[in-house]
Amino acid sequence: MKRIKFTDITLREAARGLEGALSFKEIIEMAKILDKLNLDVISLAPITNVKIDSLLVRTVAAAVKKSTLSIPVGSTEAGVDTAWSAVAEAAHPRLYVEAPLSAVQMEFVCNKKPEGIIEMIGKLVRKSREYCADVEFAAVDATRSEPEFLYKALRTAVAAGASTVTICDSAGTMMPYEFNNFVKEIYANVPELKEAALAVKCSDELSMAAACAVSAVKAGASEVDVAVSGGCAPELETASHIIRMRGDDCGFFSGIKYTELNRSIAQMNWISRSERSKTSAFDTGLSISDGSDIRLDANDDITAVGKAVERLGYDLSEEDLVKVYDTFSNVAEKKSVGTKELEAIIATSALQVPPSYELVSFVINSGNVISATANIHCRHNGQDLFGLAVGDGPIDAAFLAIEQITGHHYDLDDFQIQAVTEGREAMGSTLVKLRSNGKLYSGNGISTDIIGSSIRAYFNALNKISYEENHR
Repeated sequence: MKRIKFTDITLREAARGLEGALSFKEIIEMAKILDKLNLDVISLAPITNVKIDSLLVRTVAAAVKKSTLSIPVGSTEAGVDTAWSAVAEAAHPRLYVEAPLSAVQMEFVCNKKPEGIIEMIGKLVRKSREYCADVEFAAVDATRSEPEFLYKALRTAVAAGASTVTICDSAGTMMPYEFNNFVKEIYANVPELKEAALAVKCSDELSMAAACAVSAVKAGASEVDVAVSGGCAPELETASHIIRMRGDDCGFFSGIKYTELNRSIAQMNWISRSERSKTSAFDTGLSISDGSDIRLDANDDITAVGKAVERLGYDLSEEDLVKVYDTFSNVAEKKSVGTKELEAIIATSALQVPPSYELVSFVINSGNVISATANIHCRHNGQDLFGLAVGDGPIDAAFLAIEQITGHHYDLDDFQIQAVTEGREAMGSTLVKLRSNGKLYSGNGISTDIIGSSIRAYFNALNKISYEENHR
């Protein structure tokens, strides 16, 4: 039986379009789900903003335990250095080199002649191999390239150290029998491919991507690019279903967890849904932590606490980490500290700054027959500012009103509510986590009014962002 590996390219392809782009948190959640499904390879988007994207890749790398994490290196050797610096700490890193091989794409995408493309392939693959044993070369638009040039490019990649070679039918116009013959011709003319794994990426222009992938597997390919929603590649669910139903007959299998597939696909489709709210501050929904992920006690030192803080996605300075550890030590003397407690400690101890935004008053109107509205009055550096917004609920409206005041939308990475006292006059604590330029900022608010505590928590996080932006 032959094992077929799946490379999910959903996250890589999602970055190509601005509409419906995934947030920092959504990318991490998608990667976690794919990892739990036993996806062989998860392909991330290329690094365009070194600071923000590198932080994202490192955060994903810490969350992904079993899958190989692949990242494009771009078209320069400096890009290889940047990509490796970001993905080096992954459990199973892979560097991804791609080059267009059709005449049109070579000219208009890379502005290079065929000789320049061959030279670029050799340099990038060799440079990548210096860092990583797992290097993939993708021949973009391979089905529309000149056969002899394609064979030369593949030989160059394998000779330079590529362990996986991907053939891309970018146009998606080949019939399954044509793609089968195409792959056979490649094997016949590039015997060096016996030293590497052959993968295929089939666009679904004719709604036959899955059939083309199966035909390629029967011709010798061992890896298939898939995507959650299809289009750019066969749908993950479709490809998995084919192997599950006919794998035994055809002599191949995969490591996908079929029992969890439907539920996971539904989760990922919800996360990557194309129709996103244009107004709601809650782009990623409400997240409630159960506190089971992290458990610390008085025996844990500052290094252990620092690692736990990093797991939560924070990038604290040494000074702030010391403050967090001091507060943690006081709490840990009385009880163990879980995720919720550590989040609260970070929110109240790290990056405490003078408030540039001060809440003066708020008025909320809400009911089952009217839309929720929020009127927020605050002062920013002595100036009175007002925001009025309509939302899906009172807290959503309040956050939108604050965004109106600041003129900026920050990713709402997490939102947690919990009671800190009991009874009719119970105090509620709210944790708000905002992400700016890839960095996480948390704010905490306490009030007998849960809407009030949410607004205060948002302003608390906002003030930390404002402080850092004005002191760079």
